[in-house]
Amino acid sequence: MKIGVFVQEGRIDKAVERIRDAEERGFARAWMPQIFAIDAMTTLAIAGREVSRIELGTAVVPTYPRHPTSMAIQARTVQQASGGRFTLGVGLSHKVVIEGMLGMKWGEVRHLREYLSILLPLVRGEVAEFEGETLTGKIALDVPSDPVPVLVAALGPKLLDLAGRLTEGTTTWVTGLETLRNHVIPSIQAGATAAGRPQPQVVAALPVAVTDDPDAARAVAAKAFAVYGHLPSYRAMLDRENAGGPADVAIVGNEATVKDRIEQFAEIGVTEFVVVPFVEQERTLDFAATLI
Repeated sequence: MKIGVFVQEGRIDKAVERIRDAEERGFARAWMPQIFAIDAMTTLAIAGREVSRIELGTAVVPTYPRHPTSMAIQARTVQQASGGRFTLGVGLSHKVVIEGMLGMKWGEVRHLREYLSILLPLVRGEVAEFEGETLTGKIALDVPSDPVPVLVAALGPKLLDLAGRLTEGTTTWVTGLETLRNHVIPSIQAGATAAGRPQPQVVAALPVAVTDDPDAARAVAAKAFAVYGHLPSYRAMLDRENAGGPADVAIVGNEATVKDRIEQFAEIGVTEFVVVPFVEQERTLDFAATLI
């Protein structure tokens, strides 16, 4: 199992500095989210010119605000800039964001299926020839690059099946061990098997704190990640885990405790564990690097 690290900064220079630090520590991949801050793919394109080894990925870029053609153009540009080290993670975001903030109609499976029908051929360097109910893409791109692997932030069974059938895998957040074992992994693997595809990547990100004061760390996590306990898709995964909130699935404790817990994710078939440090960050990153 690979060990990756989450990078979230408000300034490009700081993000590149964090990614360079992650490379020096030996992490397999640095992941950036696309939130209401600097553009993740632009930042990773810059980082790709500044670091030479570490892989780069988005976790995740929302689909609705960008037509799949625009997404593919930018993704292939990042792939060119990084020398083939980029993975594009996309997701539907949430109804409160897409409808409430952006005024766009939020859906699920149909939107993602149509979106991928255009995006996937384009990021592979092929021609898109698709006309759907909500999206059309009849176009070829002139952006030389290696093909771009695509992961989907999928949690529901239908989305996991679709991700397994069409893409390289999924990336999850605040989704606990048992939910990954009993729901996420078997669902996406079944989709991949049905489509005759290779076993998918399962990239699991969780808050991690190496600390001698786990109660204080969980209190910080409860406050810092509270919003994810109220978003329906994450709430459904926390309910499957019988978790009251994101703090209950955070990995918190001393070195031995954190090591044991992360190793359990490898045992159930997670292909990459992404460390999201939130307290005692240097100690956490120093120790996480020993697990590589």
